[in-house]
Amino acid sequence: MIKIIGAGLAGSEAAYYLGSRGVEVELAEMKPAKFTPAHTSGSFGELVCSNSLKSNDVWGNACGLLKEELRRLGSLVIEAADKTQVPAGGALAVDRDRFSEYITQKIKACAYIHVTTREETELPECGIVATGPLTSDGLFEEIQRNYGAALHFYDASAPIVSADSIDRAHTFTGDRYGKGTGDYINCPLSKEEYEAFVSALLSAEKATLREFEKREIFEGCMPLEVMASRGKDTLRYGTFKPVGLEEEGVRPYAVLQLRKENAAGTSYGLVGCQTNLKFGEQKRVFGLIPALKNAEFERYGVMHRNTFLHSPEVLNADFSAKNNPMLFFAGQMTGVEGYVESAMSGLLAAIHLYRKSKGEKSVVLQDTCVSGALSQYIATPNKHFQPMNANYGILRETERIRDKKEKKRLLGERALCEIERFKAQLNGHGEA
Repeated sequence: MIKIIGAGLAGSEAAYYLGSRGVEVELAEMKPAKFTPAHTSGSFGELVCSNSLKSNDVWGNACGLLKEELRRLGSLVIEAADKTQVPAGGALAVDRDRFSEYITQKIKACAYIHVTTREETELPECGIVATGPLTSDGLFEEIQRNYGAALHFYDASAPIVSADSIDRAHTFTGDRYGKGTGDYINCPLSKEEYEAFVSALLSAEKATLREFEKREIFEGCMPLEVMASRGKDTLRYGTFKPVGLEEEGVRPYAVLQLRKENAAGTSYGLVGCQTNLKFGEQKRVFGLIPALKNAEFERYGVMHRNTFLHSPEVLNADFSAKNNPMLFFAGQMTGVEGYVESAMSGLLAAIHLYRKSKGEKSVVLQDTCVSGALSQYIATPNKHFQPMNANYGILRETERIRDKKEKKRLLGERALCEIERFKAQLNGHGEA
């Protein structure tokens, strides 16, 4: 029996791939007996930060392309996201509760997956460790003993407010540049309102200041207050940018966007507003935005430490450990950053483990697709190794194309050809 530790996105993806192929799997998950600081639900595949899996644009966005790669490889996570999608313009956002429930039901319905509820403190000889960046202390210490000191950075999540507490008199609906079906609630700010908000944000009291001041912050989840400290107009060119958002033909000075957190539309997340402010300060500062003056917070933003391996030193491109070819790691702890990227690592780790269990060699995807490029990134020597999102920059270039739109289209076509080649190679060994 193959052991998989952790039932997050990567662990669930791996367990389902193996179980659906008749492999006996023990899926060990410590929830609900024990929770990390960021988890609250006993369901599998819980989303702890945003409910968005980012862009769904296959031909214009690297994360959108990665999703399509995973769809073609039979990803459970992407299937769940497609089934539980909520309107979010060009993004693939989900009803977070239904999303986790879908994954949980799929896992529990598979006769070959045996779920055990306990905290693991030892590494298996054969299996996949997918305990995420908030791995519990006991197992984390075991990983350190075997693979050296782990690195870490700080991650943050954004607040969620109830829909009926939003003052709609100070909002307008619409997606940036009119793309989508008017799924976002936009909260405009005048110059005076924006400057008052930024001033309050910078002077507000933060939580866990000593840890926060270490500045080990991942750029992809930068707290709002850190971005604001880089200049008074930084937010207007980022999270609060008004470009492409107009109300009756007039562009606001700044705009905060709200996105649905569930299909019923009873909860909305503050897009891009990850924060480390104390809870009372969050209510006060965000309350300066006219539309949120009386907002009721269903969840406040939090900040937590995310731990990851120095993967180039300890992992191969198939996500196996260099000192044990039958032990795999998956998820954000490998140095891939993001929901979709984590699911990708879990799926590929399972594919490679399945092959090895059958006596076959790993077939590593080429860096002409996003999945392959990320796989090779985590195994390529790099003294300054840091977590990596899906992006076009990691894809191998075979020719220089000046037209950006055409370049992305060609990169996408080449990536999907590589996925099909990979699938055909797997099919040749009876693994489809």
